[in-house]
Amino acid sequence: MPNIDKLLLENKAWAQEKLEENPDYFKKLAALQTPEYLWIGCSDSRVPANEVTGTAPGEIFVHRNIANMVVHTDINLLSVLTYAVDVLEVKHIIVCGHYGCGGVKAAMGNDYLPLINNWLRNIKDVYRTNRAELQSIQDEEKQFDRLVELNVMEQVHHLAETNIVQGAWKKREMPIIHGWVYGLNNGIIKPLVTIGPESEMDPLYKYTNL
Repeated sequence: MPNIDKLLLENKAWAQEKLEENPDYFKKLAALQTPEYLWIGCSDSRVPANEVTGTAPGEIFVHRNIANMVVHTDINLLSVLTYAVDVLEVKHIIVCGHYGCGGVKAAMGNDYLPLINNWLRNIKDVYRTNRAELQSIQDEEKQFDRLVELNVMEQVHHLAETNIVQGAWKKREMPIIHGWVYGLNNGIIKPLVTIGPESEMDPLYKYTNL
């Protein structure tokens, strides 16, 4: 049997199991989407948002890309963010990176990777901004782990710098933004930073006419 067919069989088994547990499961799920959380995570297949948080379908609105980036020219990310904040009115946004992230690791090197180098440039900027701290870490793996953390923290601030989030803060004082890192080796999420409407922000990025 082709491997792809196995996925279809597993899907049927999963759907049947859900119906046996609750005959109205899919009817209720299809009727309404009211997640409280937006998850911005890495595309890495080892970090599925629902599984690592123990949440059910419909509870987390998810956007994933290489190295969980918030890039201000990324229309895909901005569209997801707008829908989550303005339409779904999520209460929390979670940026979740993970230790061992291949995108972050690649950004630490100088390999020529057509197209992806343009994306990784954003992580290189995080390295450059924090060069002194990172280069003071002698152990290469620990330096790698720290860049993963710093990258998450930078993306959290990028979210706060959008007029989308600032507009929601003025309107309803939500969402709260959280920066997390997931450990592939132990399955545990490490909280790094939390910011909200009262958090300090560089005035350069603060909109005053929302």
